[in-house]
Amino acid sequence: MPTVLDDTLLDDPARLAEADSAGLLRAAAMAGAQVRATAEIAAELELSERLDMGRPRALVLIDRPGVSRTVTRLLAALLTPSCPVPVVVAEVVPSWIGALDVVFAHTDDPGDRELAASLERAARYGASVVLSAPSEGPVAAAVAGKGLLLAPRVPVPPELAFPRGLAAGLLTANALGLLISDVQVLADQLDLEAEKDYLARESFANPAKALALRVADRVPLLWGLDPVAVAVGEHAAHAFAAHAATVCDVEDYRQALARPALRRAAQASGGERDIFADPDDPSGDIPTRVLLLSVRTGPATDAARYQAEDLLPGADVIAPAEEIEADEIVRAAVLALRFELAAVYLGLAAGSIGGAGRFAPATA
Repeated sequence: MPTVLDDTLLDDPARLAEADSAGLLRAAAMAGAQVRATAEIAAELELSERLDMGRPRALVLIDRPGVSRTVTRLLAALLTPSCPVPVVVAEVVPSWIGALDVVFAHTDDPGDRELAASLERAARYGASVVLSAPSEGPVAAAVAGKGLLLAPRVPVPPELAFPRGLAAGLLTANALGLLISDVQVLADQLDLEAEKDYLARESFANPAKALALRVADRVPLLWGLDPVAVAVGEHAAHAFAAHAATVCDVEDYRQALARPALRRAAQASGGERDIFADPDDPSGDIPTRVLLLSVRTGPATDAARYQAEDLLPGADVIAPAEEIEADEIVRAAVLALRFELAAVYLGLAAGSIGGAGRFAPATA
């Protein structure tokens, strides 16, 4: 169901801060700090030197519950077009793992025994293992003395640890020569996005608040115009579910349009809501909000956008390339952070998280 919210909360910094009793907005704004801290520990562990092994046979990205899944999906989308080695996404280490392979895993569950056993087997068979995880528990113990552990230094809730996991994966790919990314630039751009989305900025000047208002009272349809955008959409859906109890549809736009009933609903909901409609009328259709996500640039993306906008004239297009000059890695991470903050704002205003929302109306 769509999320109903008290939109007055979003432009009342005092009430907003009071509602955010868990400090989620501040934690989300620490995205840049998470990236820098991860880069620092990677340098201390001499990650680049220890992974200076030449081209691996395969890079295995371990997909575990939580933001690990969206981290691995985004890394795979970023790597796949030009990666000279196979990129394998799996829930556990494949049976064929060997000394020529590299395994990367991110988790915030230190007691994930299935992952621990899987990583221990990978290390035993000689694979290089890079783990982004807490420093205590069975998972960390599985790679002790046999792998590289990038432990968190900036404490945030598990659902907001995406920047740390992404940074660890990017640093691993950098060290292997499979991807070129400047994590310091990434951290700086995440800081700038956090400033734009600061709770004291009003909704009209705050991209995250504006995004939260756009999807409120609607079912978000997060349709990507390129594979990287689809991966960001998957993270956005995770964030909306985690913070605002909002269910989203995420798909490549071509696959999305291949579903006739949902396509018709999306086209019918392209305009603004009828202000005279009864929100409690069960006979009415559930309104949707189509967000076309675009991270990559170039002729293929331009063609996809033209086609999608023609078929879905009421859709919103979110394209970070129109706002910042940066590579697709930075654009993807910035968009992911904006969705995280939008989800937190939506959850606070709807009362899904925090202590206020619609249950604490504004006072005169």
